[in-house]
Amino acid sequence: MAGESLQGELDWGFSQVFGERIPGEEVQDADIISAVEFDKSGEHLATGDRGGRVVLFERLRPTKSALEAMRAETERAVDRFDAADEASSGLNGVQREPVEYRYLTEFQSHEPEFDYLKSLEIEEKINTLRWCHQSANTSRFLISTNDKTIKLWKVFEKQMQCVSDFNLDDATRSATRGRALNLGPDTPPLSSGPTNANVGGLTGNRLTGGNDLLSSFGGAKNLRVPSCVSTDVVFSARCRRQFGAAHAYHINSLSVNSDCETYISADDLRVNLWHLERGAAEDAFTVVDIKPENMEDLTEVITSAEFHPSRCDLFAYSSSKGSIRLADMRQNALCANHAKMFDAPEAPGSRSFFSEIIASVSDVKFSRDGRFILSRDYLNLRLWDVRNENAPVATFKVHEHLRAKLCDLYESDAIFDKFQCCPSGDGAHVATGSYGNQFRSFDAATGASDAFEVTKDPQRLRRVKLAASGRRGGALNAANAA
Repeated sequence: MAGESLQGELDWGFSQVFGERIPGEEVQDADIISAVEFDKSGEHLATGDRGGRVVLFERLRPTKSALEAMRAETERAVDRFDAADEASSGLNGVQREPVEYRYLTEFQSHEPEFDYLKSLEIEEKINTLRWCHQSANTSRFLISTNDKTIKLWKVFEKQMQCVSDFNLDDATRSATRGRALNLGPDTPPLSSGPTNANVGGLTGNRLTGGNDLLSSFGGAKNLRVPSCVSTDVVFSARCRRQFGAAHAYHINSLSVNSDCETYISADDLRVNLWHLERGAAEDAFTVVDIKPENMEDLTEVITSAEFHPSRCDLFAYSSSKGSIRLADMRQNALCANHAKMFDAPEAPGSRSFFSEIIASVSDVKFSRDGRFILSRDYLNLRLWDVRNENAPVATFKVHEHLRAKLCDLYESDAIFDKFQCCPSGDGAHVATGSYGNQFRSFDAATGASDAFEVTKDPQRLRRVKLAASGRRGGALNAANAA
């Protein structure tokens, strides 16, 4: 959980942990989380793992009395500090609502499959998942995918019902059921006609009880017809649609359009446009296809794709060469020619064997207002203005200390690791992952960075403050003023 202090710095603190292990417990490969996604409101959280499961969480809202008690405690804490300590600690009487999530439900999204035509085993691992837009009722929709198959899931509340108003109490019904089960092989067959013979406490036609049972509830006049009553409300998931057989290569990204009806899926060579209500392979329309006629001429692959947050005709996709292309579906149905291309210029004399590997963009995200694009390669995090494709507005160095160790990283294949990135809701900060169970947070205007270890007691490992000057801060301020 992060809150903003007086100086505009993010104050990170531990909020909650899910799936905590006991000491000495071995981690199963199927339990390792492979995808995490919040919905736009932040009220729901979805995680996918290597075992093909999707687990959903819902945010808990504190009661009014709890908020009042917390506000009173904060006021007492402020009184214990003088003005200087108050400013440095970032209290200042600002009340932040606690963030806590509760387990909602889980379901098996994908199962292991086998492609007999290609003799290829398809893992159940969830590569990525995305929340769809809220429906008219309380149901929630999300799409998840493994390497080949995309599924649309509906999560809804289900009212459980049970039979009530029995004529006999639980003890009598249990005893009667026991006598019925203990009927021996020598017991004469039950007659189909009316009879008053009592066999083991049951009558021959099984429709009327013996005198001992009738007397237990006061005679036949007091017979009641059992009824169904509603009990607990549980959450259930149902697969509404399956989208398959449209990708020849592994799917690496999904993005839902702002029109609430379509989404794109991307693999190494193609980007397909789907409608949420049509799942047949022939209903998928290929909007980007970079597959050459001769595969020996292949020079780059698609690494990520993302829809514009408000423009349903724009989307961006990145490549292994480090470029980001902005495509406009109003110009052509097949976006073979991009509308804009963002490519960071290479520093003179820095060309090496590893240049193309570390330049590969592993993730691309739009800011909430759609004015900026955030991209992540192996060493850097870059912020682009969609109106200026010549150079990034800001470049944040994440793994610059590893530049001297690229040879060792290549030998261990660590140089091919992928990291994701995300901007904050107001666009003032950006964050990305790193090694050693750490993540990095940067101020988009000043370039000040924080490094944190993801533990129950998060300690700020290092903080680097940069003045808001030069191309980084000045260009961003100019872009915001435009």
